[in-house]
Amino acid sequence: MKKPVYLDYNATTPIAPEVAEAMTPFIYTSFGNPSSFYSIGRQGKEAIEKARIQVAGLIRCHPGEIFFTSGGTESNNHAISGAAFANREAGRHIITSSIEHPAVTNVCRWLETCGSDVTYTGTDKYGAVDPAEIEKAIRPDTILVTVMHANNEIGTIQPINDIAAITKKNNILFHTDAAQSAGKIKVDVSSGMIDLLTMAGHKLYSPKGIGVLYLREGVKIRNLMHGGEQENGVRPGTENVIHIVALGKACEIAGRDLEETHNNLLSTREKLLSGLREKLGSRVRVNGNHANTLPNTLSLAFKDVGAHMHAPFARVQQEMY
Repeated sequence: MKKPVYLDYNATTPIAPEVAEAMTPFIYTSFGNPSSFYSIGRQGKEAIEKARIQVAGLIRCHPGEIFFTSGGTESNNHAISGAAFANREAGRHIITSSIEHPAVTNVCRWLETCGSDVTYTGTDKYGAVDPAEIEKAIRPDTILVTVMHANNEIGTIQPINDIAAITKKNNILFHTDAAQSAGKIKVDVSSGMIDLLTMAGHKLYSPKGIGVLYLREGVKIRNLMHGGEQENGVRPGTENVIHIVALGKACEIAGRDLEETHNNLLSTREKLLSGLREKLGSRVRVNGNHANTLPNTLSLAFKDVGAHMHAPFARVQQEMY
């Protein structure tokens, strides 16, 4: 039987060969603690700073605004709860959308138990957030708006630039979860409109267990953890050098190949959809706004087929390849 085709890259990606190659020296030889002053430790420290530059290059920010974390969930927790607690004197109201990842939604739910007030805005039938609805929800005590860059299920790309403009006009912090978009479409924070942004390494061909928090210079958040002075004191703890190096390389590759990757993904997606429509006709329906989705994401509904695949159908699908 042929190897099954893997189609769930929004869940996780394999490690790219170039990324694995970049990691290798830090597994076997350059394994020192990056906080150490001797040479084997300095090798790790220098690798971390190189990776910081590589990540900053992908999203167009200053390297000093990049902080490494254990993944997208930690980054979202730090961005949202950190901003909420650091700005409590200004207010306790947060605005988010109803289709966020649980790493955002559940942080907001928890903050509600800590005295925050959260407004969950709706979307249109394509899963798109209306900036006007965000603006309508703003109150004098609103301190933060958090809306994902692109949805992980149907791929809808949100109008984050328009939302960011509204938050800036009202002197409110803006956070976006870019876990699904980074490396697939352009992610650019150079305008200064986005205050906090999060990424997950395993969504762009580096290992699981590494993420990024972009924190615009001048934005204050409260720490989740307390300890040493690693990551400029924002995220204490001995750095995961191996995975940081991997993520840096992955971001370098993503930036280098962004246009080619985008075009290849888009072409593959359209070929798949065309083939399904040719075979199934009106029995297949695209979920979301097909013209405004991630190039690698195709969410479909099939007539008379439930959302969860039954085991016999799963076996048939495996045997097809």
